[in-house]
Amino acid sequence: MMYKHKVQYYETDKMGITHHSNYVRWMEEARVDALEKAGLPYDMLERRGVISPVVSVQCRYLHSSEFADVINIDVRLESFTGVRMKFRYDMSKEDGTKVCEAESEHCFLNEDGFPLRLKKNFPDIYEALIAMSEN
Repeated sequence: MMYKHKVQYYETDKMGITHHSNYVRWMEEARVDALEKAGLPYDMLERRGVISPVVSVQCRYLHSSEFADVINIDVRLESFTGVRMKFRYDMSKEDGTKVCEAESEHCFLNEDGFPLRLKKNFPDIYEALIAMSEN
């Protein structure tokens, strides 16, 4: 799925380029948007007691971006095991220049912080994530 982010002035540093920490923020924006488009809005997941913390993030910065650049973020659910999921993000400027390749991995916990088995406890969410991972 595609998500667009316009680089804001406050996201740049003294050199006028996007600070590296913002790419992780954009990953979250894109992931939340992709889940919503798949029928799994994050606020609904949390209301139902499904928490999905980040357990790892990897970023490979390839080119800088600057204020007012529009970044196209191709986000996809790369893998889903029922216990963990991994998203892949390819970020490019509108001219096609790739600025970042990244991944984030997540697990599933209940509101008390204990691991959840989606297939058993939330089969509808499990099936939606299976379908998302197959696209």
